Amino acid sequence: MKLLVSVTGKIEALKAVEGGAHIIDVKNPTEGSLGANFPRVIREVRRIVPDNVEVSATIGDLPNLPGTSSLAALGAVVSGADYVKAGLFGVRTPAEAVNLMREVCRAVKEYDVASKLIAAGYADFMAVGCLNPLKLPEVAYGVKADGVMIDVKIKNHGKLFDLLSDGELKEFVERSHKYDLTVALAGSLDRDDIPRIFRLGADIIGVRRAVCNEKDRLNGEVQSGAVRDFVEAIGICGK
Repeated sequence: MKLLVSVTGKIEALKAVEGGAHIIDVKNPTEGSLGANFPRVIREVRRIVPDNVEVSATIGDLPNLPGTSSLAALGAVVSGADYVKAGLFGVRTPAEAVNLMREVCRAVKEYDVASKLIAAGYADFMAVGCLNPLKLPEVAYGVKADGVMIDVKIKNHGKLFDLLSDGELKEFVERSHKYDLTVALAGSLDRDDIPRIFRLGADIIGVRRAVCNEKDRLNGEVQSGAVRDFVEAIGICGK
C-alpha cells in the first residue's frame, strides 16, 4: 500500500519526500477537499520532487461542466502531474459522471497516454447531494480511467468510516480491482486506521490533516516525522 500526502507547495512537498511519502499530491485545501492549486505550484513541486516519486494533482470539487473540467485536467498534466484527481461534486447520476469523466480522460490521454486519471467521490454524498461514490468503479471503467478514490467533502460530517461501512468499502475495493482500477481511500484518516485500510485491500491511503502540525489541514504544515510514522506503519502492515 502506498502513502499519498497532500501538500500545498514545494516546502511541504520536500518534507513529505523526506518522510518517505510515495505520492506527493498537490492541492489547495482552502478551495475544498479536492481543491485545485495553481499550475505554477504543480510545476514547482514536480521540479523539486525526485523522478522516482509520483506527483498527483487535484483539479477541484468539480461542477457538472465537462469543458471546464477537461481544461483543468489538461492543465494539471501539462504542469507535470502524473495523476489527475477529479472530484465529482456536481454530478448526481452515473450518466452525468460518465459524460464528465469521458471528456476529462480524453483531454489528458490525448496529451499523454501515460498520465493517470482518478475519479474521486465523496463519502458524505447524501449530505452534499452528489453521486454515490460506490458507483464509481463502473463509471471509471466505462471511460477508461485508471482509478477511483473516496474522500469526504465536508470534514465536520465525520471521517470515512463514520459515513461508509467496512462492508461497503470492501465491496467497493473488490469491484474496482475486478476492473483493474487503482483504489485510494481518504477522509480524515489517522495512523491507527492503516491496518483497517490495509485489510480492505486499498492500494493508496491519502492523508493531510494527520501529518500536519496541530492536525490542522488548513493552517498547519506537513511534518516529515509524521509522514515517516505513517510510512513505517504501512511497512509493518505489509509484513
